[in-house]
Amino acid sequence: MIRHFLRDDDVTPAEQLEILELASKLKENRFAARPLEGPQSVAVIFDKSSTRTRVSFHVGISELGGSPLIFTTANSQLGGKETPSDTARVLERMTQAIVWRTYEQSGLEEMAAGATVPVVNALSDDFHPCQLLADLLTIREHRGDTRGQKLTFVGDGACNMGHSYLLAGALAGMHVSIASPEGYLPREDVVADARKIAAETGGSITVGTDPAVAVSGADVVATDTWVSMGMEAEREARVATFSPYRVTASLMAEAKSDAIFIHCLPADRGFEVDAEVIDGPQSVIWDEAENRLHAQKALLVWLLAKARGQSLPQA
Repeated sequence: MIRHFLRDDDVTPAEQLEILELASKLKENRFAARPLEGPQSVAVIFDKSSTRTRVSFHVGISELGGSPLIFTTANSQLGGKETPSDTARVLERMTQAIVWRTYEQSGLEEMAAGATVPVVNALSDDFHPCQLLADLLTIREHRGDTRGQKLTFVGDGACNMGHSYLLAGALAGMHVSIASPEGYLPREDVVADARKIAAETGGSITVGTDPAVAVSGADVVATDTWVSMGMEAEREARVATFSPYRVTASLMAEAKSDAIFIHCLPADRGFEVDAEVIDGPQSVIWDEAENRLHAQKALLVWLLAKARGQSLPQA
């Protein structure tokens, strides 16, 4: 059965945990799973610039025994004449999976609709599910079991990271709190989906506008850039709107004394987070960045096993 990973809740809570536990095993033994031995290829498509996504998928696919086929829509027909569904019909005959970092979620959904190989969302304007797997792996390493922990995201709740923290955090049984300015709160349908999941996992969802209230008692504090790719023209207005949501040392003091700080990177020090926080002892951003590799390898291994009707490797 072909499974895709287009948004965080494309897996169940049990499946998310299975992927995270496999990621931990693959981090201990990076070459324990080789489902792409051959080498078999995985298509990795970029509409947006990238450091961590590009490097982690390239290295990860190689470590799984495969060959990463990396290209952009600009130098392919996908960027012009060809639809996502037609591109998928070509790629599925030559590759084992398709990974796409793009803008519109609808393009990913169209690509996956008829694809006979797994399609993975490596970032869209709506969700960033691969990043959240890495974040949850990092939280497990530094804080233990995610269930019952409070995860606070401060900033643009309507962005892909805000949406993914809601869904992935709910799946992990966490108490997710979002603090955003009016006009930048998460989409209501995503909040509703997250609350439905949280009711089943023992987590909870809180959305508000006060960052101090949201951070109070948090185990994990997260933020993201205020100016995402494609929003550069809005920079001045966004900085003015979001300046009360900067993660400072005083805001971190509202969290638990042993709370950790995470950021998906790249970071704009002095804007969404002060340097003393992101470079301080509570920051685990470099572990988080490395964990993109291990989490995405585990995801690919899991998706390929489902597609092939195989059991997961005993890493």
